Amino acid sequence: MTHKLALGWFSFSCCEDSSIIFTEMLNDHFDEWSKVIDFQHVRILKKNNKIHNLDVAFVEGAIASEHDEMKLKEIRKNSKKLVAIGSCAINGMPAAQRNTFDEGKMKEIEFLIEKFHQAKKVRTIEEVVKVDDRVMGCPMSETAFLDVLNKTLKEFKIT
Repeated sequence: MTHKLALGWFSFSCCEDSSIIFTEMLNDHFDEWSKVIDFQHVRILKKNNKIHNLDVAFVEGAIASEHDEMKLKEIRKNSKKLVAIGSCAINGMPAAQRNTFDEGKMKEIEFLIEKFHQAKKVRTIEEVVKVDDRVMGCPMSETAFLDVLNKTLKEFKIT
């Protein structure tokens, strides 16, 4: 092995349940993973993070603002592979619930959308950038995540 997998974990609009599952998985796998993974951007793990030259970015949540969109595009630009994590990232729900509101309900929440600089529509990750793989669930399936992680380690010739 010549290098470790440069990994980033990112979270947008969602309940962050997949981040919690990932944290629990770190409790069980950190010793093993730290030998083959360079955790470059994982805010739940460390204070100083970087986004540049990532092999893989795991992205949880839906895109609810222009700021989120710009950040996601930066992540995509700096990642060789991007994996959408969880239901909000893949199909938008439940984070995109307001997309289904009728005109009256949208009028009621208009001031909140403006106040918090939200986009008119909440979008999935794939509506904004190219997605290379997916891990379904709300929260994500541990087994599915491990399958994608192991496949990614092989793709990058780490294991």
